[in-house]
Amino acid sequence: MAAIAPASAGPFRVRDYSHTMTHLFDSVTLRDTELPNRLTVSPMCQYSVEERDGLATPWHHVHLGSRAVGGAGLVIAEATAVEPRGRITPNDLGIWSEEHADALRDTTEFVKSQGSVPGIQLAHAGRKASTSRPWEGHDPLQPDEGGWEVVGPSDDPWPYEDQAAPPTRAMDADDIEDVIASFREAAEHALDAGFEVAEVHGAHGYLLHEFLSPVTNDRDDEYGGSFENRARLIREVTEAVRDVWPAEKPVLVRLSGTDWIDDEESWTVEQSARLADLLHEAGADLIDVSSGGISPASFPDWTGPNYQLALAEHVRENAESDIRVGTVGGVTTPEQGEAIVRNDRADLVIVGREFLRDPYFGLHAAHELGHEDDVEVPAQYRRGFTERL
Repeated sequence: MAAIAPASAGPFRVRDYSHTMTHLFDSVTLRDTELPNRLTVSPMCQYSVEERDGLATPWHHVHLGSRAVGGAGLVIAEATAVEPRGRITPNDLGIWSEEHADALRDTTEFVKSQGSVPGIQLAHAGRKASTSRPWEGHDPLQPDEGGWEVVGPSDDPWPYEDQAAPPTRAMDADDIEDVIASFREAAEHALDAGFEVAEVHGAHGYLLHEFLSPVTNDRDDEYGGSFENRARLIREVTEAVRDVWPAEKPVLVRLSGTDWIDDEESWTVEQSARLADLLHEAGADLIDVSSGGISPASFPDWTGPNYQLALAEHVRENAESDIRVGTVGGVTTPEQGEAIVRNDRADLVIVGREFLRDPYFGLHAAHELGHEDDVEVPAQYRRGFTERL
């Protein structure tokens, strides 16, 4: 194919769109909450509660605080259990009491003092609960080993390899009401702790995703069967969180855009786009699009750069509402994040592992992209960045 010549007769010019296009370090407003930039720290489990009481430790304070120092616009705390049986491991962070809120208040205040916005992911592990930490084998814990009974949409346990799962019980109507109430109360505690953004965890094979996916939901009541019934619990949870979350502050929902299972009886990106509109009606402002986790087979064949971006784009382009979308997965360079935002492919760029490798990824990204004026290096660290920023 012949090259297409520029329309003008004169020499070709590269236009500077830097003042007309949105970039990674432009602010974004969700409801009345302004995020200073589009770079977000993904919620990442730390499994660092040592007393098995769900209370935050100095580790959580340093982990979250250092990413705020490092230039992230939004810092989201890890999957935080809304009730004790909703923990993945005994070492998970919790937010089911006022004591848990008290343990996090200094952290949220520090994050805000650095110009970032503190968020929290409200979670329930469902049938994936009651395990040891990943570096301890991630093995199922029986009640006599410090584990507990787990619940899910059915009594089918997580299919552990060569190990028995903890007792798994199908939730009844009272259990469902209790879970909804737990999310509502957890949101109240999170607000009291000083968080500005609440994210409902509906992904990665945890409880709300288990109700969404036909892979794990074989109920025949109002919470199973049809798409509308399978979506009922996450809608009711989102509504419950929205009811107690201030009108000026945003509610996010993380979804697995697809189960990555080539089967009609699985969760698909088409259903995710459809659900996004229902969640928008329920009060959600942004869908954080991840993927997988519903079973050991629920993983993509390839996890390279931006491997989940197409899912986020599909949700954004096919949802009928104006709900915002964030993308996560395989973002490791400033250029990737900049391209996603400049090309209007997502509203937030949500980064996980790269922020583990480099807590100051935001400051380094601003330098590399020429947006030094859009970030503030803390006075205590400026001499270390003099040559770079």
